[in-house]
Amino acid sequence: MRAVFLALVVLLWSGVVPAQSPSAPSLSADDRALIDATRRNDVETARRLIAAGASVNAQDENLDSAFLLAGAEGRLEILKLTLQAGADLKSTNRYGGTALIPACHHGHVETVRELLKTGIDVNHVNRLGWTALLETVILGNGSATYIEITRLLVAHKADVNLADKQGLTPLAHAHQRGHREIVAILEAAGGR
Repeated sequence: MRAVFLALVVLLWSGVVPAQSPSAPSLSADDRALIDATRRNDVETARRLIAAGASVNAQDENLDSAFLLAGAEGRLEILKLTLQAGADLKSTNRYGGTALIPACHHGHVETVRELLKTGIDVNHVNRLGWTALLETVILGNGSATYIEITRLLVAHKADVNLADKQGLTPLAHAHQRGHREIVAILEAAGGR
């Protein structure tokens, strides 16, 4: 039993297993309803709740907030509402990623475009040791969607040589996956 516990501690510490909040956060009914409305992509309910004072930054026990969830799930209209209501661009999800990272991972081009209009850190590194660019290359399929996200990230000064925990750069990952168009974009931007 102790060995299992120690193994879990090591995995949590290394970032392999997502962190959970130590105790369930105290959310108002409106904050929880806003997170639920975001999950359902219920724009009108989200708009009403935000106008009534629900926090776009309040995080639930999974460390989801309306803002972070809107980014991850590509809920563009709700994302815009959360940004107008003062979304915390530095807030992170259970994997230690900003809203930009899962938006890239899931291929939400318009959400990525909207987030890049803000001051969000394009080079933020999550607990896995990945940036938005690394997630685009590693978890994307090299399709037109991920090519466009790569272009957007590079245009917004993503560090094309920021390597993962194993020392592999986005270019190395793109080569491994046979993403020729992404390789070309990264090489043109100085990727090594």
